Amino acid sequence: METVVFYQFLTEVPQAAAIWSALFLLALTVLAVLVARPERDAPEQGHVPTPTARETAAAESADLRRYAEEVAVAAARAARTARRRRADWLVAQDEAQRAWTAYDEADTAARRVATAGALPTPRTPHTPAEYAARERYLHRAAMAAHWREELTMAQLADVFGHRRGWDPRRHPVEQETLLIRAIRDARLAEHRTAVERERSAWRDAEVAAESARALAEEAYAAAVRSRPSPALARQTATRPSRAAVVARWRPARAG
Repeated sequence: METVVFYQFLTEVPQAAAIWSALFLLALTVLAVLVARPERDAPEQGHVPTPTARETAAAESADLRRYAEEVAVAAARAARTARRRRADWLVAQDEAQRAWTAYDEADTAARRVATAGALPTPRTPHTPAEYAARERYLHRAAMAAHWREELTMAQLADVFGHRRGWDPRRHPVEQETLLIRAIRDARLAEHRTAVERERSAWRDAEVAAESARALAEEAYAAAVRSRPSPALARQTATRPSRAAVVARWRPARAG
């Protein structure tokens, strides 16, 4: 029994050793292939052409020219916007001036009526016909003021609705005083609105002008940077002559 086991050991051990040796050699071969492959690929990656200094300079010059053109277009648009904003401000300034003139006239009329109001109000009989006449006078005066654009539609509605202190039973002198004061207050509100609109237009014009100035300066600087350097210009100018010389002395092919 021991002899058989010993015989099997002597016959199987060399076979196992041979198998393990073959597997080891195969593993070494695969490892060598994996390690050597990047070395073979490295030269292929090294053949990628790199841009020359002249090509790099030409690309940078093209980028600078494109940027200069874009900034120039933006500067032109900003200049047009600034001119439009300034024109809007001038219009708003004129409107504010007209609103002030209208308010000054209404205020003068209100002061004149206030001075005349010191006199006693004429006495008239308190009859239905008198009240009807007073109401007609108030409505006619309010309509005339509305057609002169001295009263708004909302104020005219208050007059006909007898709201906000509009009482048709008042004497025509009192109604005239209330009407002139209402016109003055409306003119004052319009003047304040016009002044605020003029200030807003002025701020917009200032912002637009500052933006136009900044873009104009940047456009000029970009145009200066986009100009080719003297050395590059000389190289570009001499390039055609050199090519012509090479072409002139190139030997002709036989046949």
